[in-house]
Amino acid sequence: MEIWTIANLKGGVGKTTTAVSLGGLLAAWGFRTLLIDIDAHASLSAYFGYDPDELEFSSYDLFLATAERRTIDIRQLIFSTDNQRLDLIPATTALAGLDRQSGRLDGLGLVLKRALPPLAAKYDYILIDCPPVLGILLINALAVCDKLVIPVQTEFLAMKGLERMLRTMNMVLRVRQRPLAYTIVPTYFDPRTRASIESLAQLRRDYAEHLWHGYVPVDTRLRDASRAGVPPAFYDPRSRAVTAYTDLLETLRRDSPSSPSAPPTPPKAQPTVSAAAS
Repeated sequence: MEIWTIANLKGGVGKTTTAVSLGGLLAAWGFRTLLIDIDAHASLSAYFGYDPDELEFSSYDLFLATAERRTIDIRQLIFSTDNQRLDLIPATTALAGLDRQSGRLDGLGLVLKRALPPLAAKYDYILIDCPPVLGILLINALAVCDKLVIPVQTEFLAMKGLERMLRTMNMVLRVRQRPLAYTIVPTYFDPRTRASIESLAQLRRDYAEHLWHGYVPVDTRLRDASRAGVPPAFYDPRSRAVTAYTDLLETLRRDSPSSPSAPPTPPKAQPTVSAAAS
């Protein structure tokens, strides 16, 4: 089982879209995949039709159980989707208050690191969608992951967010007992705009060693897939964005010697994902 964290300290750069796109492709290729939402905005959960204010269980319960010194079966937090190989642990808005509580609660920095190993027999990949703030949730995701994926919108302010993200990662690396591979992913690239062209050029100049060679273009089919609640790979597998994410996924897997192996299966169209819990 491999765990990938999708993170950036700036919102609106395509974190959730990247998590859904990669997760949908992994499922389409035959891999058992779990998406975990730990962002209080719950965009990933809403994508699949879950209301964060009405959930009986969510990722927040993992942290609450640790704070209350009790155990919890993580499997009861897993919700199904219409794809039998793609599951979700949704988020709730209660996560927003976690950092305010962490000062008086011990052991919250490694909640995911302790909770996820038992799922190794159930999943090939776990992808974590993170909040765009430095706090206990992001620290958890960086502590547990095998690979960090950093989506960066190709515009000036997003470049500043990348700098903050890399400083945060280096801070966490001081306490991690193993190195962390990371890949920077240019998103929302629009070749018609000077801002996109210059930002991509700067990424290639300043971060060549860790920069994915491609980019995710602006593509309205991503918005259409989100409205339908369906991963882009199942909504329109031939779209420009899915083609780009396919290339990205192939690159990420090729660069991870420990990536699970399974015979890939071609993506097929699929109905809208339902909001039925497993």
